[in-house]
Amino acid sequence: MPTTLTTGTLTAPGAALHYQIRGAGPMLLISQSGEGDADRTTDLAARLAGAYTVITYDRRGLSRSRLDTPECGATLTEHAEDVHHLLASLTDSPALMLGCSLGAVIGLHTAVRHPGQIRTLIAHEPVAPRLLPDVERAHHEHELAALQDLYLREGLGVTLPEIARTLGIDPTSRDTEPDLTPQPMNARRKANFDYFIRHDFTAIIHDTLDITALQSTGTHIIPAAGRATPRTVFDHQCATSLAAQLDRELQELPGGHNGNTSHPRAYATRIRELLTTVDGRRRAE
Repeated sequence: MPTTLTTGTLTAPGAALHYQIRGAGPMLLISQSGEGDADRTTDLAARLAGAYTVITYDRRGLSRSRLDTPECGATLTEHAEDVHHLLASLTDSPALMLGCSLGAVIGLHTAVRHPGQIRTLIAHEPVAPRLLPDVERAHHEHELAALQDLYLREGLGVTLPEIARTLGIDPTSRDTEPDLTPQPMNARRKANFDYFIRHDFTAIIHDTLDITALQSTGTHIIPAAGRATPRTVFDHQCATSLAAQLDRELQELPGGHNGNTSHPRAYATRIRELLTTVDGRRRAE
């Protein structure tokens, strides 16, 4: 059934953040991947809104979120502080969080910087080179820098297929749930890709995530990867490494790296299962 959507704007240090709220129940923040803004996971959010108060937002630099100095970009620490300020403005209780790709890294930073603010974080394929051994880390940092250089030289049309290859995404795949409306590659989305590649790639390359601190944040972190994501690619390796470092089982989610948009029905069901299981275990303890 349709749910009421409300929107708001939060003033954060150096930015004004657009956010959206739908549904009722425990608060669940979705932090998007790549160029994704608050509208990216509309299908998924609608299917979670029956059980949760779902929050989505435009990361600083994207769509309706304004930056005081847009040419400067943002660090992952600043992105995490935005999550902190957004959650603090909406609730006094620990929230749930689903982080996808870059959004998962932002969730990890928030868990470290603000212990207890996030009760459970599902970290789906975090693009965090620091999770990997030194040789692999350096390789993927250079790979991201090369993609950034390619974009600056050749533009989005040439670069997108290479980004997809790096993340194990098959752009020709028709493995999606039926009756989905794909996001058009319009001017706003192109502008979001421009900011993402120019600035957020740099933030990932120069990430300062404290990996050892993840074990003592008070946040229950659920490492996850897409069923269709190749085991050999960067994002799946990061998820596997996170699971190993936390001594947790790697959970499988429907679809691939973008399963949140390609399989929203099955993805929502799996998210509810994971969150319900964790809450049940905590009550039993």
